[in-house]
Amino acid sequence: MAAPPDEASESVKTEPELLEEVKQETPGCNDSEETALGNGNGVSPKPASPQAAAPAAVTSQVESSEAPDRQTLLAVLQFLKKSNLKESADVLLREIGVVDGEDAPSPGQQDGAEQTLLSRVTAGNSSSAAGGGATSSSGASAGGLGKAPVSSGPQDQPDVSAVLSAYTQQGDPALYEEYYSGLKRFIESVLDCHRAELSQLFYPLFVHMYLELVYNQHENKAKSFFDKFHGDQECYYEDDLRILASLSKKEHMKGNETMLDFRTSKFVLRISRDSYQLLKRHLQERQNNQIWSIVQEHLYIDIFDGMPRSKQQIDAMVGSLSGEARREANKVKVFYGLLKEPEIEVPLDDEDEEGENEEGKPKKKKPKKDSIGSKSKKQDPNAPPQNRIPLPELKDSDKLDKIMIMKEAAKRVRLGPDSLPSICFYTFLNAYQGLTALDVTDDSSMIAGGFADSTVRVWSLTPKKLRGVKSTSDLNLIDKESDDVLERIMDEKTASEMKVLCGHSGPVYATSFSPDRNYLLSSSEDGTVRLWSLQTFTCLVAYKGHNYPVWDAQFSPYGYYFISGGHDRVARLWATDHYQPLRIFAGHLADVISTRFHPNSNYVATGSTDRTVRLWDVLNGNCVRIFTGHKGPIHSLTFTPNGKFLASGGTDARVLLWDIGHGLMVGELKGHTNTIYALRFSRDGEILASGSMDNTVCLWDTIKAFEDLETDDFTSATGHINLHENSQDLLLGSYMTKSTPVIHLHFTRRNLLLASGAYSPQ
Repeated sequence: MAAPPDEASESVKTEPELLEEVKQETPGCNDSEETALGNGNGVSPKPASPQAAAPAAVTSQVESSEAPDRQTLLAVLQFLKKSNLKESADVLLREIGVVDGEDAPSPGQQDGAEQTLLSRVTAGNSSSAAGGGATSSSGASAGGLGKAPVSSGPQDQPDVSAVLSAYTQQGDPALYEEYYSGLKRFIESVLDCHRAELSQLFYPLFVHMYLELVYNQHENKAKSFFDKFHGDQECYYEDDLRILASLSKKEHMKGNETMLDFRTSKFVLRISRDSYQLLKRHLQERQNNQIWSIVQEHLYIDIFDGMPRSKQQIDAMVGSLSGEARREANKVKVFYGLLKEPEIEVPLDDEDEEGENEEGKPKKKKPKKDSIGSKSKKQDPNAPPQNRIPLPELKDSDKLDKIMIMKEAAKRVRLGPDSLPSICFYTFLNAYQGLTALDVTDDSSMIAGGFADSTVRVWSLTPKKLRGVKSTSDLNLIDKESDDVLERIMDEKTASEMKVLCGHSGPVYATSFSPDRNYLLSSSEDGTVRLWSLQTFTCLVAYKGHNYPVWDAQFSPYGYYFISGGHDRVARLWATDHYQPLRIFAGHLADVISTRFHPNSNYVATGSTDRTVRLWDVLNGNCVRIFTGHKGPIHSLTFTPNGKFLASGGTDARVLLWDIGHGLMVGELKGHTNTIYALRFSRDGEILASGSMDNTVCLWDTIKAFEDLETDDFTSATGHINLHENSQDLLLGSYMTKSTPVIHLHFTRRNLLLASGAYSPQ
């Protein structure tokens, strides 16, 4: 009847719903065993017997958890009496702790029980903090409002006072250190196999206990608690702890985004059933209600059957702002296959004919390709329906381009451990304007750079210079029926190797060429995404949807659509002919700083400073995958050419590999020492190139990384597979520049690797 407590809800609950909520959330009243901690509904587990549960229920409800509002409870009781729901009223009174034992009270006793209830609630309310407003154990405030929804950005923040009121508490602040130390001693005393899993509790409990102390104005106790235990937390939470330390007064918490993140999103822990039972038994024996209420209120424990995970397995998966991803979040079917390519006849050119005459047999049109990168003529069983989302029709120029791609593919170098690509590095010298973004066209004919001085600059990488279209008066003189009309409309007087595009009013953080090379996207700190014509080198449209800096923008591989991500924590899907976004992808807890379209254009991947990667369905805007494991912001994303795998890199200097179909991490590549800003798979998917601020380009053997994956491993209940112990085995080569951080990588159609960055004098 009532929504599960961990779901965001802003509607006012009616009396029957409130009753159901109280029944669900009171210890000893549940029907299933894996509840708050088991199925994530924020409900306490079923105790062994009702008799054993009664004292804990009373203590939890009346002493440690927030007191229910008396008017609400009285209203519920009156409603139940009016509706002749006597048994429900008895259950409610018994669970609140007013009536002990199994015998139902008589009507006279029930009225007396109500008076007892009111007196208890009044006493409880008087001891709660004045400004907080009493809350029920589900986090619903006295007025019956549900939990504040997960924040999707500054433009739609939850009500701060409602969020903060969850920290109103009645526990003795002097005992917080004792509670935490007691749990720490218990976890350190359990068997090694359980210790690694239960140690995950330290960080979220530490955060919420500290925030509770600060909110209730026990500032000295909070400082002492922080100083004593912050050193016990994992190193990858350092940045979060630094922000937390700055929240030393109640006033600091209001409007603080980090505080709201901690409060409004349940921290997800994945724990085996055996470890969970140990924790449950310990907390019940000690009646450690302060920790128990935090676990119920703020944590979602995802229980799995099977062996507990090792410290190494856990460390590979944790580290995001909200813990690990829930396993059910990655169960939705994803159509990761490629769309069927249109059938285009490839005419033989002179070179091919010569080859046929000389050797007496025709040249092969396409070399044999590995399954990782091959594009089959047959419909891929994992591909989405061809018309699942509307895609632009192929123009004649697109068909000519496809023919050119096929011809180039016939001459492509086959890469592998014994045949590494040549690397051509474009170094930007004297880039005093501050190079912030780069992109190269698919045919490697142009490169565009975004600069901190708000300009976009486009260079030609071929001897052919960049030319603009002639003026209108000159165009009228051209014979439009001539075969070379496209050449005639170009103005030779405007020919130059580089064009400067001005229009933004802040640093440009991303550039992206359209597949047909007619347009260029740029996104900026000024909150806009601009579309530039590469025929006239002028701005055609400024898309205004983000209110804050736009960190990234990327064209779809089919053109027409593009994606942008910004400081407002959302990614937006646009079409070039719409000035409003078509989809808004909300769910990240922090800035969206990297975006990438799936090769079939039906999905979009986003990387965020909340240290997660999400995959979104373009058709309906749903999040279909959440990947956790990075220990820092994620700056680069790339898909394998066959669409089956995703690679991500960030400030933690690690490249993580993800299986999209199964929703699991399948590889971890360690070789860099600084932020990874560029990732790209070769055209056949056999090699992954990574570029970093440590001035190196690394090449990785992806065939070896993906070949050992067995489907059986994926069905393991932990939702985790064993990674390669030593990623150095997968490192094929590391190439250092003199002093140039690598910020962009691009494989040409023949598998030559182009790398680029701005020279940084030491």
